[in-house]
Amino acid sequence: MSRIARPRHYLMCKPTFFDVRYSINPWMDPSLATSNSAALGQWKWVHDLLVDLGHHVEHIQPIPDLPDMVFAANGATVVDGKALVARFRHAERADEAPAYVEWFRRNGFREVRQAAYVNEGEGDFLTAGRHILAGSGFRSDPAACREVAEFFGREVLALNLVDPRFYHLDTALAVLDDDEIMYNPRAFCPESRDLLAQHYPDALLVDEEDALGFGLNAVSDGLHVVVSDKVVRLGAQLAERGFHVIGTDTTELMKSGGSVKCCTLEIRR
Repeated sequence: MSRIARPRHYLMCKPTFFDVRYSINPWMDPSLATSNSAALGQWKWVHDLLVDLGHHVEHIQPIPDLPDMVFAANGATVVDGKALVARFRHAERADEAPAYVEWFRRNGFREVRQAAYVNEGEGDFLTAGRHILAGSGFRSDPAACREVAEFFGREVLALNLVDPRFYHLDTALAVLDDDEIMYNPRAFCPESRDLLAQHYPDALLVDEEDALGFGLNAVSDGLHVVVSDKVVRLGAQLAERGFHVIGTDTTELMKSGGSVKCCTLEIRR
């Protein structure tokens, strides 16, 4: 299968203040030791790789006392040059939102708005061609689906997450190309599995072991798939479909419940 890499535009946030001080998902354990220098090294490897692959990467300034700001994907959803900024469920992350509103306004985006409902950006709203796939069940409010559909003028497919280990959609599903996805069926309720099967009959189904290795928290440019190196079978499955798989160590960042995709907010102008 012939694959073509398309240049992407990402926003990232250096993990200057990375730490695990609280627990707002099943992966976070404040009693475990963390290494800020290890997190910085892992983040830089992903950052530099994306640049080397020809993608444009911009930066938002990290803020003290916001250790999860490294997970820039949660900051907003950006489609057709419009930015819908997150409204976080947990107080620990709420102060990230004004920084994203300011960044988008300062960088020339004319339509910038903070979501009215709880909406955790690309953590739960993933663009796939003309559709936006929307996850809820643990973080984003189901009512946010209608707001996203109206703001961007796109059809939204509402999906219900049922396993707290996959608390954001981007831990349970990844967009590989415009109309091609991979996902862990067991992370979704039966109705959502049926909806995914209807719209994406040729999707790559990922087993739970690779999903728990953050294999679905991946970034794809249509050819290269940057993914956690903790996956077992997924690399071979992707290669069979013509993708070039690049594994990366994100074990320190995973202590806070995120990996490659969590660190990258795609800007679609």
